[in-house]
Amino acid sequence: MMSVGLARKAAAFGASAAVLAGLSAGLLSSPAQAATKAAPKVSVSAPKASPGDYEGSCPTKINFAAQIKVPVKGKTELAYRWLHGDGSKGKVNVIKLKGHGTKTVTVKQAITFKEDVKGWEAVQVLGPKKVTSKRGYFSVSCQEAQEVDRTQLDPTVTARAWASPSSYAGRCDTYGDKIDFTGLIKVDRPSWVRYRWVLNGDVVDYGKIKVRDARKVGFGINPRHSQRGWAQLEVLSPDATSSNRAYYKVWCKDERRDDHRDDHKSPESHDIKVSAAASVTNSASCALTSTGSITSTGPGKVRYQWSLNGTAVKSGEVTFDGKGTKSVDGLSATLTGAATKGGTVTFLVVGPDNSDVVTQSYSSCEAPAPAESASSSAA
Repeated sequence: MMSVGLARKAAAFGASAAVLAGLSAGLLSSPAQAATKAAPKVSVSAPKASPGDYEGSCPTKINFAAQIKVPVKGKTELAYRWLHGDGSKGKVNVIKLKGHGTKTVTVKQAITFKEDVKGWEAVQVLGPKKVTSKRGYFSVSCQEAQEVDRTQLDPTVTARAWASPSSYAGRCDTYGDKIDFTGLIKVDRPSWVRYRWVLNGDVVDYGKIKVRDARKVGFGINPRHSQRGWAQLEVLSPDATSSNRAYYKVWCKDERRDDHRDDHKSPESHDIKVSAAASVTNSASCALTSTGSITSTGPGKVRYQWSLNGTAVKSGEVTFDGKGTKSVDGLSATLTGAATKGGTVTFLVVGPDNSDVVTQSYSSCEAPAPAESASSSAA
C-alpha cells in the first residue's frame, strides 16, 4: 500500500508534468497557428417585430428584422435561418461577404397572420460560427370590422366661385384690381379648410381658414393687356373638391394712342411680369430664417405670401414704379413639433399678369430643451 507521503510526491510530480506539457505545447505552437484555430466572433441581435403588438383587422403583415455582426477577412460566407415559435425552421440563406473588419448585416422577413397569435422569432447563424439569437416576442389580436360611424367621417365641403365684374373695358395702365374673384366655401359641420386659387392653370393664392357654416375667400387681378380666362377655387382638405370655373375677359383701351397707331398699347405698358427668388436657412437649434426678392418688368402692385409647410404665415404687398427688383420682409420662426423633422418654405408672388412661386426645403433640427426652473430651499 502506498504511503501518504509517497502519494503526495506522485501528485506533485504529475501536476508538474502536466504544466510542463502545456508549456511545451504553447512553445511549439506559433501565433499564426493559434489565430487560425480561433473561431470568429459572431453575434446576432434579438429580432424586432414591427408592429410588436398588433390590434386590428386581419389578415395583417408583421415585419421582423435582426442584425448579425460578422468579422470578415477576405471572403466569408454568412449562413443563417429563421426559427419560429411554433417549432418550425425557415430555409437556410447564404450571404457572401468581402473585405476586412466587422460587417453588420440586417436580415428581414415578413409573415402574414390571419388569426390571433402570441409567439416569437429568432435567428440562427450556421456559419462561419453557429450562434442563436435571443427570442423576439410579438402578438397579433384580430378584431372584427366595425360599422362605420358616419359622424366620424370627414365633413362634406362644397365650393362655388364667381368673377366681379366678369368683364372689364377701359384703361389698364392704372393701379387697382380690375377683376375680383370670390369663392364661397360651405361645410356640413365646423372644420378647418385648406384651399387654393388657380388662375388659368397656375396657383396664385392659397390659405387655411376655419369654416363653421359658410365663408368667403377671394383675390383680385390687375391685367395690363387685353385677355380672357378663368379662375377656380380648389379645396385641398378635409374633403378634396373644386368649384366651377369663373370666366372673365378684359379689354384694355389705351387713351394715349393717336390716329397713326392701332388699338394696341405701347410695349412699356403691358406684359408686366414678376419673378421670385428666395433662400432658407435653419440652425441646429431650429431657428429658421428666409429671405426673398421680387423682380418686375414694369410698374404695378405685387402681392406676396410666405408659407411654412403649406400653411400661410405672412403676406404683404409692394409697389413698383417701373422695372426693378425689391427685397421683401422674410420669414423668421422657431421650429417646433413636426416642423423640426424638416419641411419646406414657399414664397408666392402674384403680379398683374402672372405669378411665380419658389419652394425651398430645410433640414431637420433639434428643438432646444426647455429651461429648467431654478429652485431653492430654506436652510
